[in-house]
Amino acid sequence: MSETLELTKELIRRPSVTPKDEGCQDLMIARLEAIGFRTERLQFEDVTNFWARRGDASPVVCFAGHTDVVPPGPLNQWTSPPFEPQIRDGVLYGRGAADMKGSLAAMVTACERFVAAHPKHRGSIAFLITSDEEGAAINGTVKVVEHLEKRKEKIDLCLVGEPSCVHALGDCVKIGRRGSLNGILKVKGIQGHVAYPQRADNPIHRFAPALAELTGIEWDQGNKHFPPTSFQISNIHAGTGANNVIPGELDVVFNFRFSTQLTPEQMRVRVEHLLQRHNLNYEIQWAVSGKPFLTAPGELMDAVGGAIKTVTGLDPELSTAGGTSDGRFIAPTGAQVVELGPLNASIHKINECVNVAELDQLSEIYERMLEGLLA
Repeated sequence: MSETLELTKELIRRPSVTPKDEGCQDLMIARLEAIGFRTERLQFEDVTNFWARRGDASPVVCFAGHTDVVPPGPLNQWTSPPFEPQIRDGVLYGRGAADMKGSLAAMVTACERFVAAHPKHRGSIAFLITSDEEGAAINGTVKVVEHLEKRKEKIDLCLVGEPSCVHALGDCVKIGRRGSLNGILKVKGIQGHVAYPQRADNPIHRFAPALAELTGIEWDQGNKHFPPTSFQISNIHAGTGANNVIPGELDVVFNFRFSTQLTPEQMRVRVEHLLQRHNLNYEIQWAVSGKPFLTAPGELMDAVGGAIKTVTGLDPELSTAGGTSDGRFIAPTGAQVVELGPLNASIHKINECVNVAELDQLSEIYERMLEGLLA
């Protein structure tokens, strides 16, 4: 059995539902310290993180990832228990197999082989690992980055092990991500009896024309690397549960996934102007959970693309699709950031899985990337 597969299974056995780590990081730290990494455990609130580094020079090539996983969902729908890794027909099943314990194992074993072959490599290799990516993401990578920035320790090149591939390992590398802007809107009316609408003010009726306008707006046309900005309602609620009561308030939760064509401030101003134009009595809360970032062509993309080509024969698509990742906290420091991991078809699903053979291939890609950058 390969070292990468064995370590992936050991990580899956630990039920690290966010923000718990359940000893996953201890496993990784023990392996990394054995090959000369200096590790620093960083606990923020209930979140476990660590920073590890081998070397003191630049460039700093960092592997970033998370040990936490999403809840498994209904256990009776899993073919095998989610935290008891099982292999069936060459496929490893278990929560976190693809997102992203397979990547973490591949990172560690890639470093073990690279250091054995290049004990005096140039630059530095680092790991930034959190247990808060699948949850609130407020005490994980963002806090570690702030900690590093305060002491002027910089990441130059960063590979995030998020599952990036679509049909085959190496067919897609994420070179950026869209931004995410969240809004919580409360539209105020006057509660009353449905038989006397003249004595009430229905916030649902008030908001309906504004909603129609919001969903019909073309916010931008995107650009070469990003699709157009999208606006989506994720929750809308009003009413007391009785069919004869006009509600007094309407609550709406929405999200923008936006490109580099727009700023959060531009979207906030436009939305609030629209609400005011519709004469709504409202309150609104805004939260930016990530700004868009894009990594330009350079040494990191060259090394990753070359490694993929050597191992798989593929020329990867360069994409910014998908949700947010912790790369959004690292890119603003000036680091080049890409994301490469296994196939993402099963992530967050029942019977999450990863192809066993692709785990070793992923580890080899990571090793060859290090060779291209630090050998």
